[in-house]
Amino acid sequence: VFGKDINLILVLNNLSSDRKTVKVDMSASTILYTRRTVTEILKATTSVELGSKQGKHIRVKIPYAHYGRYLTTDKRIQVTALCEVMRTHGLKLLVEKTIILEDTNIIIKLPRRIVVNKAATLEISYANPLPEPVSRCVLLVTLMNQQVKINLARLAPRERSKIYFEFTPRRSGPLQLQVDFSCDKFSHVKGFVTIAVAPS
Repeated sequence: VFGKDINLILVLNNLSSDRKTVKVDMSASTILYTRRTVTEILKATTSVELGSKQGKHIRVKIPYAHYGRYLTTDKRIQVTALCEVMRTHGLKLLVEKTIILEDTNIIIKLPRRIVVNKAATLEISYANPLPEPVSRCVLLVTLMNQQVKINLARLAPRERSKIYFEFTPRRSGPLQLQVDFSCDKFSHVKGFVTIAVAPS
């Protein structure tokens, strides 16, 4: 989840009956959806001894403080482990994992029934998932081809807040509501909902 530390486990299994020494080069980078690297955020090397048929776990932690300011709006991190089995003429194994961080930020609550030409009120709640305060918070609400910009107060670490948004639908049928939340530490966190408008 975006704003939390990332905990990973690399599992190494020795499938042979011989002892093995494995050198592991771990790295992690923030990437774009095209897989292009943005910034390297982790680099570590370790050596592991594996006995006959033995398995070992290597725990890797990437704190929010290491990745937060380097993430793009794609919120993707590529983790690689290059495992070299020593004394085997350079036998290497590459393990890769792409992590897409989840946003649990925007929650939109609708009234039970929304009717054409009658005012309806939505509840839009938004959160700061980070362990630090955020400021310059802005919500962009797009509905019925109109966009409303709402400037919000700063949020404390892990704080959730909400606003109420009133609108009057002019026709029955489905309506798309989009909410875009930005602040000084992250941008373009989106929430969507389809509103079913009943005839009057």
